[in-house]
Amino acid sequence: MSNDRNLGHLEQVMEVLNNRAKTWNLVTISRINKSLDREILSQAIDMIQYRHPRLNSRIINSNNHLRFQTEGTAKIALHIVNKLDNEQWQEVVNDEMNKKIDSSQNLLRVVLIHILNDNHISYLITTVHHAIADGTFSIQLHSQIFTYYQKVVSGDLINPVNILPPIPPIKKLLPQWTKGFRGRINSILFLLQLAFEKIWHRPETLGFQKYVPIAKRHCNIIHRQLNPDFTQQFVNRCRQESTTVNSALCAAMMFTVGRKIIKLNSKDVRVNCLSYLDLRRRLKPAIDEEHPAVLATSLMGFHTIKTNTSFWELARQVKKKLDAGIKQGDIFKTVLIVKQLIDFCFIFPKQVAATVSVSNIGKVNIPKVYGEFELEEISFAASHALYAGVFVLHAATFQEKMLLNFVFSQPSISQQIMEELVNNFMSCVFDVCHFNLDMSFIS
Repeated sequence: MSNDRNLGHLEQVMEVLNNRAKTWNLVTISRINKSLDREILSQAIDMIQYRHPRLNSRIINSNNHLRFQTEGTAKIALHIVNKLDNEQWQEVVNDEMNKKIDSSQNLLRVVLIHILNDNHISYLITTVHHAIADGTFSIQLHSQIFTYYQKVVSGDLINPVNILPPIPPIKKLLPQWTKGFRGRINSILFLLQLAFEKIWHRPETLGFQKYVPIAKRHCNIIHRQLNPDFTQQFVNRCRQESTTVNSALCAAMMFTVGRKIIKLNSKDVRVNCLSYLDLRRRLKPAIDEEHPAVLATSLMGFHTIKTNTSFWELARQVKKKLDAGIKQGDIFKTVLIVKQLIDFCFIFPKQVAATVSVSNIGKVNIPKVYGEFELEEISFAASHALYAGVFVLHAATFQEKMLLNFVFSQPSISQQIMEELVNNFMSCVFDVCHFNLDMSFIS
């Protein structure tokens, strides 16, 4: 049975973004307490490519239709990079985020970093095309690679690798009311509603320190962590305040930017937050995390932060609006209009998409131990060169430690300004956790 098919509309958008803006592909970073063997890791990658039809696909243009095709797909290569110290993995990530995927060959790149000053540490970095994966799967992919690696080492690969059935385009998985004439009406109304809200609220953003066309933009990453004790303290405080970690992260991001851009003598600042959500468990039937597919969506929330707005009040507002969007089915409607939203970014490249953007996949439920080695850290980031002027965060929690990757488009935001924003964000989170106060926006 052939697994070839035309790309769905969301998958097509991701391929356009890959080609025109080198953007939205998913980079995942693992830190392992062992120097991995190149040959064994290559075998594990071969097995993963065989197991997942979409990883064994490339994208071709056939009769003006973009198609997944297995025939002619190149073997996924493993690239080895040597770095002197641990922090230099970020240099590799920056390189990966700014290179488009050659989708005519395959849809995944893999880099293994050997740390020369510490031969007990390796970093595995994968870059996967967003047309076939989301943040949830990109994390699972590393666990699958490590599992097969250990099976090769231990000689446990007795049975052949099972091939998973590919997932159809996301539009086919959405509720029935999103399809046909009713779906078109719903998408038009939702797009008009979103446009009205943006015009009505006129959210403020960081804007452009320096403007360049989309093709000349590049992105960068700043990495931070919350230690296990601090992470647990943050989680507990969110529960006490009747909100979620995701909503609190959104509030901290908006507080940080709001304090940066608020004008002298202003009484309030209007902002908006783009929050990314996992659709897998909200589909019927639910889709398992080990299946490669783009099964994520987003919701846009508009907020007015007054000088006396409290942090936890804002976090509860975020949660309330996200809950309403989920209940009303807006998470599915966003999928229907994503092409129009991206087209808008290309048509009006001087517009800033949002004040802040947060993608938090929460607790990562994959093993820590793989035979003779342990996975110490794992996090992810999407390449967001397109999103100039947006303060972007990708968060994941593994082994009780929260890992935070801040991504920014340059030169719209300079390295200096971004480091200042990140430091202020960390201070904001520290303050709301360590001081038993509900601090106000201007305190």
